[in-house]
Amino acid sequence: MPRTAWLVLPLVCACQFVVILDASIVNVALPSIRRDLGFTPTGLAWVVDAYLLTLAGFMLLGGRAADLAGRRRLLAGGVLLFALASLAAGLAPTAGVLVAARAVQGLGAALLAPATLAVISTAFTAGAARARAFGAWSAAGGVGGMAGALAGGALTTALSWRWVFLVNVPIGAALVAVAFAALPGDRPGPRERLDVLGAVTGTAGLAALIYGVMRGHGGTVAAGLGLLAVFAVVEWRVAAAPMLPLRLLARRGPAAADAMLLLFGAAAIGLWYFSSLLLQNVLGYSALRAGLGQTPAAVLFVVVAHWAAVLLPRLGPRVLVLCGSVCLTAGFAWLSRAGTGYLAGVLGPTLLVAAGIGLVFPTLMAAATAGVPEGDAGTAGGLASTASQAGSSIGLALLATVDGFDRVFLAAAGIGVVLAVASTLLPRRENAGAGVGGGSGDTSAGLQPRRAA
Repeated sequence: MPRTAWLVLPLVCACQFVVILDASIVNVALPSIRRDLGFTPTGLAWVVDAYLLTLAGFMLLGGRAADLAGRRRLLAGGVLLFALASLAAGLAPTAGVLVAARAVQGLGAALLAPATLAVISTAFTAGAARARAFGAWSAAGGVGGMAGALAGGALTTALSWRWVFLVNVPIGAALVAVAFAALPGDRPGPRERLDVLGAVTGTAGLAALIYGVMRGHGGTVAAGLGLLAVFAVVEWRVAAAPMLPLRLLARRGPAAADAMLLLFGAAAIGLWYFSSLLLQNVLGYSALRAGLGQTPAAVLFVVVAHWAAVLLPRLGPRVLVLCGSVCLTAGFAWLSRAGTGYLAGVLGPTLLVAAGIGLVFPTLMAAATAGVPEGDAGTAGGLASTASQAGSSIGLALLATVDGFDRVFLAAAGIGVVLAVASTLLPRRENAGAGVGGGSGDTSAGLQPRRAA
């Protein structure tokens, strides 16, 4: 490793911060964007949806590409694409150009996000150091999500909505420079050709499923599920070098963590999105004041995520996820009974939910990539990121159909109960201490796909 190796963790944390920040920073600027570029009310939603769809749809492909092309190359390339798309968005003369730029932004984020997880998995192999790295990475994402409203409001008010995007350009340039300074050169990856059929069916299936749920289009949901079924067949029976190697699904701990990340994403969106709406629509807060109102929860999330990383090697993932799920359930149940005042009915339950998220998220991300061979680290990170992002998108769409904030938060509490029960599927102890490629008890040897002749 180069002498600047100490920059590795700040680098991946900064990348994760930017990816999550851009999912929310634009929300406050939407009224100004609509006025300047002449969006229709339905078209305006694409400024957000175009980013989220490509981000969720291409993450698995980005993870596999990181294993084949190299982590530094994919991380730097993803940041560069993200920054160039941000420049195009900031200078967009028309609505169509802005939506297209946002889609390319999401693609860049989908390339770099799994690469950050692969870097963590390969650079931090000792159990305690690895847990701390995942805790810091998770906290960076949480801060990015919460900082979106504040940064978006400040930039739009002081300068212009265009700076919501243009601010990414100098940040991206700095991150690319740090990536080449801090990360070792990419070793030649396995001589495998990209699974094109799997990439097309998997990516298109995810995008169609998420879009169909977000828009309530049953036919699109069915098409997405059909494409994902084709993807499963391709990976199991056809592909010589599958985009999603089945050995990653053969170990119970990581497979259970991936499934739980899907549920977790659906529950966590209940705090970050719907509590903001509660503050604005019920308590009459401005968007900027609502962001400030969520700041205590963001701070607690960062603190708890740090302590979860410290405790993970000692207590193991099962205990931490169980405790976090109980906090989620109790906090959302309390929030469903929120009164009309911030201190009386919002602050306490949001802090409790934030504590639960801080315990669950870094723990599940660490469990989902524990003991994965180095050659599959990017794919494992892409699968975990896809599960979390898809869960958030689908959960947002489903919870948005529930009538009333009280029922929305009760539904989120119900997901917390399911997570608590599912935590029994996780190992008692954190077995990531063996590092990448470590981990005993790998049962994937006997589970190999039957390839078509």
